[in-house]
Amino acid sequence: MPRFRAILDTVPPYKAGKAVVSADGRSYKLSSNESPYGPLPSVVEAISRAASDIHLYPDPGATGLTNALAGRYGVPPEHVALGAGSVTVAQQLFETVSEPGAEVIYAWRSFEAYPLLADLAGATSVRVPLLGETHHLDAMADAITPQTRMIFVCNPNNPTGTVVHRAELEVFLDRVPEDVLVVLDEAYQEYVRDTDVADGVTVYRDRPNVAVLRTFSKAYGLAGLRVGYLIAGEPVASAVRKATVPFAVNHLAQVAAVASLAAEEELLERVDLVVKERGRVREALVAQGWTVPVTEANFVWLRLGERTMDFTGACAAEGVAVRPFPGEGARISIGTPEANDTLLAVAAAFKGA
Repeated sequence: MPRFRAILDTVPPYKAGKAVVSADGRSYKLSSNESPYGPLPSVVEAISRAASDIHLYPDPGATGLTNALAGRYGVPPEHVALGAGSVTVAQQLFETVSEPGAEVIYAWRSFEAYPLLADLAGATSVRVPLLGETHHLDAMADAITPQTRMIFVCNPNNPTGTVVHRAELEVFLDRVPEDVLVVLDEAYQEYVRDTDVADGVTVYRDRPNVAVLRTFSKAYGLAGLRVGYLIAGEPVASAVRKATVPFAVNHLAQVAAVASLAAEEELLERVDLVVKERGRVREALVAQGWTVPVTEANFVWLRLGERTMDFTGACAAEGVAVRPFPGEGARISIGTPEANDTLLAVAAAFKGA
C-alpha cells in the first residue's frame, strides 16, 4: 500500500446535501442552500455562446471577471483573488498561513468545512463555542495566542443564520493583533437585510488584516459552476493567488459570473423573493411553537438536539431533504413556496406528535 499522511485517517469526507424522494415521487432539496431559481436567461445565453470555446484553456488570471468585481466594489484589481467557489478560496487561505504549530480560530458550530481545511493544511483548530446561536466574539478574542495566524467569522453564520453587527465586530477587530488575518466569510451577504450588519468590503478598506470571502454559488444561482472570490489588501490577495491551482476558475464560470454582475439588478429581485419567503417560513415555524433564530441567510435553523435525525426522517418521508447535524439541529434552505409549504406541514405534524 502507498503511504499517506496520517491525518487522512481522522479526516471525514465533506458531506454535501442530498436529495430525497417521497413514496409518491415528490422531491424538494432544502439541504444545500442553493438558489431555488436558475440563472437569468441572459446568463444562460452567455454560457451558451462561451461553450464553443471550451476546447481552449480559460484565462488563467480571470482578467475580465477580476476587473468586473473590482469595478463592482470600487477596489483595485490587485485586491481581488478568485477560486472555484468560496470554499476553495478558503482552502487557499489556509494554505497561505498554515505550518506546524499555527492556530486558526473559528466559531463552532460554523461552516463545517473549516475543520477539514485546517486539518488538511496542517493548522491547529481552535473552536470557540457559540454564545446561544451567535459568534462569541469576546471569547474568540480571548482565544488568540502568539500562534494564532487566522480567524474566521462566518457572517451570516452557517448553519444558524445569525449575524455579527458592525459595532461588535469593530470592537473585536480592535482586539486582534495586526499580524493575525481575520476572514469575514460572507457567502450569504446578498440576503442580509439587517442594516446594522457589517459589510466586509467597507471594513477591509481601513484594516489591512481583514479579508472578505464571497461567492456566486448562492444568490447568483451559479453553484454548479463553482466561482468564489476574495477581496483584501494586495499582500493578502497576492498570497492567495500564489496558492491557486492554475486554471481553477473555468471559462464558463468566468463568463457566467461576469454576465451575472451585468444583470445584478434583475437577479437581486429574485433574492428579494427568497428573503420574503424566508420571513414567511420563519414566522410560520414560530407560530407552530418552534424557537427559530432570526436569520439573515437563505435558510433557517432548528435546534432539535437528540430529535434531529427523527425530524430529518419525517421530512424525508415527505420528499423534503434538510441538512441534519446529529445531536444538534437541522438547517433548512428556503426553496420554492411549494417546497416550503411541504416543509411547514411536516414541521407542524412533528411538533404536534
